[in-house]
Amino acid sequence: MKKNDYKERMFDLLGGNIDDMGFDEKMNFVSNIIIEFEKENEHLRDTSNKGKSWKDEELKIILTDAPTKYNCLKYAKIFKRGYGSIEQIYRWATTPSKDMSDERQNDAFIQQIKRVAKEIGFRG
Repeated sequence: MKKNDYKERMFDLLGGNIDDMGFDEKMNFVSNIIIEFEKENEHLRDTSNKGKSWKDEELKIILTDAPTKYNCLKYAKIFKRGYGSIEQIYRWATTPSKDMSDERQNDAFIQQIKRVAKEIGFRG
């Protein structure tokens, strides 16, 4: 399909009604569908840094932004990582140490996240 034809079809679809949703509600719904689609098709993009160590600077960049689905996807793409790893960074940054198992508390990556979060004054 040609780009212009694809664009026309998308505009037709976006112009239709969805359960009496207002425009803003519909655009939020569409945005969430696109994020969901990108998450489910993560294997189609470059995730060449998946499983590699994180640099403190990368964690600082992530933790200075709000933990939204959009930001998780944005940073997964920027750092060539999986969506879940970004989500996990936010989760570990906000999980109190008392709520973690001893094994998790001693995990080097989690300790790195906690240290960086503290350095930047991250509040979850």
